[in-house]
Amino acid sequence: MLRIRLARTGAKKQSSYRVVVIDRERARDGRFVEIVGHYNPRRKPAEIVLKRERIDYWISQGAQPSETVRSFLKTVPQVPAA
Repeated sequence: MLRIRLARTGAKKQSSYRVVVIDRERARDGRFVEIVGHYNPRRKPAEIVLKRERIDYWISQGAQPSETVRSFLKTVPQVPAA
């Protein structure tokens, strides 16, 4: 089963996160399938960039978003396709 969740990057006390599609049993920072965004909580306001079309694709394939990613999907507006 695939999950869409955060993987920590950055130095000690200077964290930033990738939003990744990863197998549920893998370690938090383990080998992932695809990077679908990033999150930087150190910026004011926090920077959240998501590839909505890829996230929607993976959800249609059965991937489950984590609680944090689910809240990101609610807060980040969906940009209409041009």
